[in-house]
Amino acid sequence: MARLDINRSGEMEVFVRVVDLGGFSAAARDFAMTPSAVSKLVTRLESRLNVRLVNRSTRKLQLTPEGCRYYEHGVQVLANLDEAERAAAADDSPTGRIRVSANVPFGRHMLLPVLPDFLARFPEVSLDLSLTDHVIDLLEDRTDVAVRAGPLKSSTLMARKLGSVKLHIVAAPGYIERKGLPKHPDDLAAHNLLGPNYVRAGGGWPFSVDGVETTIKPTGNIQASDGEALRELALAGAGLARLAEFQVAQDFARGALVPVLEDFTASDSEDVHAIFLGQGGHMPARVRVFLDFLAERCRVG
Repeated sequence: MARLDINRSGEMEVFVRVVDLGGFSAAARDFAMTPSAVSKLVTRLESRLNVRLVNRSTRKLQLTPEGCRYYEHGVQVLANLDEAERAAAADDSPTGRIRVSANVPFGRHMLLPVLPDFLARFPEVSLDLSLTDHVIDLLEDRTDVAVRAGPLKSSTLMARKLGSVKLHIVAAPGYIERKGLPKHPDDLAAHNLLGPNYVRAGGGWPFSVDGVETTIKPTGNIQASDGEALRELALAGAGLARLAEFQVAQDFARGALVPVLEDFTASDSEDVHAIFLGQGGHMPARVRVFLDFLAERCRVG
């Protein structure tokens, strides 16, 4: 790749690439520059802005709060430049890579089956997909779109609601045959409740008993890192699990799992959102069409 002319947009592009690739050396290879030249360019940028963008005292690249803000705006500015150049060349088709994060159940049951259709519709776009039930920081993890379930925390991020999904307490028929069918939330004290090993909003399973809302914390002998692992454990008869309807619909249909305590969980649901950086004209075309595709093909509830 040819060296950039050292101008404001060039400095910005080098800095953004340093963050994207995780270091000066990787960015230097990408631009056919030396690491010292990239480091001096970033230092010159910091001097011009009169702020520190990167902490150099750690072995891992670490952005300052000012560096995070500059990176976020830089990504938007460069995306606008790319779109302006494509428009001038009469080619405004979405192109480039989209970094996507989704929780494991949504990813496996809702997203993966339809991604080939998205890529067929937009052949110049590529996807970098990560499935995890742990909440990530979009800016720190350099992610364009993240699908999250549950209540949204106060944030400067933008969100597009994909729907609201019903949650069920489920068990395998073999487990019920061994342990009995719970008929009231109080009966759960005698059962193995499978839960996540990460923090979830509310901290327990919600029930409505005679009009009173209560929660029971799952304290079984197994905790798992994602909702799909909990489903597999429930299928194996390890205990009861609380899972999204799109996860277990096929299991219900074939009798591999059955819902329990439905009279007490009628209102148990959680919203699903696509979270992203930027809005309107600040959003790259590839991200905009991906969000539209999610709303079209991955709605829940």
